[in-house]
Amino acid sequence: MNEPALNAAPVLRVAVIAADPKRHAFLSRVIHSLGHVVMPGPEGASVILTEGVALKGLVPLVSLGMDDESHPGRLPSDASPEQIDAALRAVVVGLSVTLADDPGRGFEDISETDERTLLTPREVEVLAAVSNGLTNKEIARKLGISRHTVKFHLESLMRKLGVSSRAEAVSKSMSLKLLEPHRL
Repeated sequence: MNEPALNAAPVLRVAVIAADPKRHAFLSRVIHSLGHVVMPGPEGASVILTEGVALKGLVPLVSLGMDDESHPGRLPSDASPEQIDAALRAVVVGLSVTLADDPGRGFEDISETDERTLLTPREVEVLAAVSNGLTNKEIARKLGISRHTVKFHLESLMRKLGVSSRAEAVSKSMSLKLLEPHRL
């Protein structure tokens, strides 16, 4: 019997659409070498691979070198055959694909003025106690938590503030207006 293996990846019907005829021929060879069927057009294709041609449609689409965020798959023009294959397979099953270092879909940098939102209320309490000169043991007693928990909160807030000492944490928190300066 010639039954396919259970773990065999399905063969895709891929329509290759490229503005440059040489690039179209190259991408068609890549698709063929990956074991997929190259379709003459979008009709009957399970997925479309496009480069330099903006398309919209009902068939899942992987675009090379285009920034159209409406496409479920976006790769650079120099994507490897393995990346193209993975993207084609992913969009066929309904996933979206971009490269990990794609700046268009990532989180934006948080400016320093937004750091106040990074600290939890408990970290702010610990920071305030540190600014009042309390030791970890005194902070633990005041807040009703263990010294290990105080140490955990201190390490976390120092990492978030990008500092390496208690004094730096207090200084930076005052410059960011996370804590008001203590007035006598």
